[in-house]
Amino acid sequence: MSATIDAVLAAARARIDRYAPADAAVADALIVDLRCGDVRAQTGIIPGSVHVPRSVLEWRCDPGSGYANRVLAGRRLILVCEHGHSSSLAAASLRDLGVDAADLEGGFEAWVAAGLPVKPAPPSPSGLPGMGGPE
Repeated sequence: MSATIDAVLAAARARIDRYAPADAAVADALIVDLRCGDVRAQTGIIPGSVHVPRSVLEWRCDPGSGYANRVLAGRRLILVCEHGHSSSLAAASLRDLGVDAADLEGGFEAWVAAGLPVKPAPPSPSGLPGMGGPE
């Protein structure tokens, strides 16, 4: 029998650090927003976060890929998705690449529920997705 997603998620979380929203807000780390542009436009963003869509994350974080975002290099990254599930899987994937990656417990939804700052998403830049700096 193959593993369930709950088992895969639990295994990923056992290998990463997870931040409560208030702790992420003051951490010496860069928050990386994995959510798609449409969701970001509807719900807003965490000020100072960097947008890197989940589909290109590993390439933007691997300096040898030819598609790395230099803003991410050598930093502790706290990944955020909408609810805190895909960010856990993504952080474990980045750990496999040697990246210092963690995730935000409860995702963007928990950030908002904690009353932490949110601002409107800027327009999507042209060019390759995930190559920008903090917003």
